[in-house]
Amino acid sequence: MDTVTRSVTPEAPPSIPPEGMTAAARKPGWGTYVPWGIAGLAIWWLLYRNLAPLAAWFTYSLMPLTPGTHLSAAVEFFVYETPKVLMLLTLVVFGVGIIRSFFTPERTRLLLSGRRESTGNVLAALLGIVTPFCSCSAVPLFIGFVTTGVPLGVTFSFLISAPMVNEVALVLLFGLFGWKVAAIYLGMGVAIAIVSGWIIGRLRLEKYVEDWVYQTQVGGAGPEAEPDWAGRIRLGLDAVKDIVGRVWLYVLLGIGVGAGIHGYVPENFMAAIMGKGAWWSVPLAVIIGVPMYSNAAGIIPIVQALLGKGAALGTVLAFMMAVIGLSLPEAVILRKVLKPRLLAVFFGIVALGIVGVGYLFNLIM
Repeated sequence: MDTVTRSVTPEAPPSIPPEGMTAAARKPGWGTYVPWGIAGLAIWWLLYRNLAPLAAWFTYSLMPLTPGTHLSAAVEFFVYETPKVLMLLTLVVFGVGIIRSFFTPERTRLLLSGRRESTGNVLAALLGIVTPFCSCSAVPLFIGFVTTGVPLGVTFSFLISAPMVNEVALVLLFGLFGWKVAAIYLGMGVAIAIVSGWIIGRLRLEKYVEDWVYQTQVGGAGPEAEPDWAGRIRLGLDAVKDIVGRVWLYVLLGIGVGAGIHGYVPENFMAAIMGKGAWWSVPLAVIIGVPMYSNAAGIIPIVQALLGKGAALGTVLAFMMAVIGLSLPEAVILRKVLKPRLLAVFFGIVALGIVGVGYLFNLIM
């Protein structure tokens, strides 16, 4: 029987159709975003520079309204401030989304573990500015810090700084009021976080943390994948979609309130209530600000309108810090891990610090 020898040519591996590619293979590299980014920034800058004449055209030509009336002043304020704040917010959130890709909560916890308390207070306050934080993350962050050896005072420096020294508020203040007001806000917010955390650490209040917190075992996290620059840009875009998508309504409400104040509140009314002459204006502003839960983007237009109507800078800064840094939702969530006495000490020390900032800047500005 003859043996038939056949030559078998190895089959080429099947090609992967485009629709079968993995998500990672389909994602564009960072170079793809560069021309789009340059074009987007150029359009952004052109629109931003022309918002004032566009608002005036809309109010007095398109509507049209009579110049000098309460309604026209309120409408022009709203039409001008709405795109201005949203444009600044979008740009800031994108940039901060990229920065935050370098500072994950797990990496922050590792940076703070094992630090001397005084050094840790400063580092925690600075890290709080750029680390992702919201009221819903307060409990897991607190548990993770305390159970891995981060001192209680250092933990509170972070918990105070993260919501109070809000990077969105910082850049919006810079864009709307200039670098001096932004620097005052940054410096005082960090100082309050450092000093408040240091005082809480000195009071030795660990026994007022709920017992179950210390019994919680926090497993070690695996190594985190370091994103490339394309990934960081995508994180920035995702941050814009997530954050701006969640806060735009608060922005509109805040601008609406600010427009009402700008158009209808008499010039001297806010000076009498929130001016330097009324000693009670600063603590009253803090008391009013605590239950008014809002985000930074929503409160900035109100701050702008209050200052425009004669309110004192220190009083307005105290009001803004209370709204951003001492929210009732955060208090309710933190009650899960803090006994009432420690929670009251936390709020009391921060409130006193904010009141002190208000009086100080009403005195020197």
